[in-house]
Amino acid sequence: MAESVAANLAAVQGITVGHWTDLRTWTGCTVVLAPVGGMRAACALRGRATGTREIDALDPRHLVGHIDAVLLTGGSAYGLGAADGVMRWLKERGRGFPVGPAGVVPIVPTAVIFDFDLAPGSKADRWPTGDDAYRACSAASTEIPEGSVGAGTGATVGKALGPGGAMKGGVGTWAVRAGDVVVSALVVLNAVGNVVDANGRILAGARQGGGGVDGKLVDALDYLSRGGAPFGAGAGAGAGGAGRNTTLAVVATNARLDRVALHSLAHAAGDALARRIVPYGTPFDGDVVFAVSTAAVAAATPLQVEALAALALPEAVERAVRLARGARDIPGLADGGR
Repeated sequence: MAESVAANLAAVQGITVGHWTDLRTWTGCTVVLAPVGGMRAACALRGRATGTREIDALDPRHLVGHIDAVLLTGGSAYGLGAADGVMRWLKERGRGFPVGPAGVVPIVPTAVIFDFDLAPGSKADRWPTGDDAYRACSAASTEIPEGSVGAGTGATVGKALGPGGAMKGGVGTWAVRAGDVVVSALVVLNAVGNVVDANGRILAGARQGGGGVDGKLVDALDYLSRGGAPFGAGAGAGAGGAGRNTTLAVVATNARLDRVALHSLAHAAGDALARRIVPYGTPFDGDVVFAVSTAAVAAATPLQVEALAALALPEAVERAVRLARGARDIPGLADGGR
C-alpha cells in the first residue's frame, strides 16, 4: 500500500528546492536542484500558451542525458532570463554537462507563468532576474515553504470570468512511497480552471461578481460549455487572457526510469492534474509537466511510478490553494473560510 512520506518534493533523496519571493511586486521563482551529477528528465507540454527554455534538451533523442536543475518562474517570457542565474550558480560549483577544457554547461530547463495581474498597476514591468534565481539556488534545502511563495507568489486560479473574480493560487508539494520507490510532486498553480477536491467539489475558482473567500463560486466548465465568453463578457481572447494562466509541475522519483518512461510519466502526471483542475490545458494555459529521476532504485514497473504520481499530484494541487494567502483583492483559502 502506498503511504505518505516526508511530504514534499525533496522526499526523493538528493533533490533540493529553493524559492525567491517578492511580495511587493507579487512575483517570484522556484528552483529544483538535482543531486550532484544531475538527474534524468523529460517533459510534457500540456497547455497551448507555453513559455519555456531548454525544453529540447528533454527529448529522449537529445545528446544531453541529464539535467542539473529545473527553474519555475513568474514574469511570463521575460522571466526566462532568470535561468542565467541558476546556470551561474551551478557553473561556480562545477556542475553541468562536461565540454572538455571549456568546463561545464549547466542544463536548466525553464518554464514560466503569467503573474502580471497582481503587479502594481497590472503592468508587465517586473519579473525575476538572474540574481533573484541565484538567490533561490543559495536558499535551496529539503524544507519547502508552500502557498504564496516562489513562483506561486503572484499565482491565481479560477479566471474563467476574468482575473477580478479569481482566487489565490500558489505552490504545493507532496510525496508518496511504496516500498523503496518514492514519487513526489511540486505544483505551481495559476490556472484558468477551478480547483476541485476528490469528490468534484470546487475548492477555489471563479467567483460571480467577485466577493471574498466565501463568495459564490461558478462552475467554470459549465459556464464555458454554454458558450460563456472566456474571461468575461466583452473580453477578447488576446486582451482577456491569452497566456495569462499556467500550471507548472515537477514530478520526481528515485525509480530507475529511462527518458522514454519519464516522458510517459510526465503525461500521466498531466492526467492527474486534469482530474483536479477543471478545465485543464486550455488554449490560454501554458501548462508544462517535468518528470525527473535520480535512478537510485528499481521500480516494479513504470506503471507503478505513474500510479504513485496519480496519488501525489492531487495532494500537491490541493495544498497549493489551501495554503495560499490572499493578495490585494484576490482572496486565498489560507485567509479562512470555505
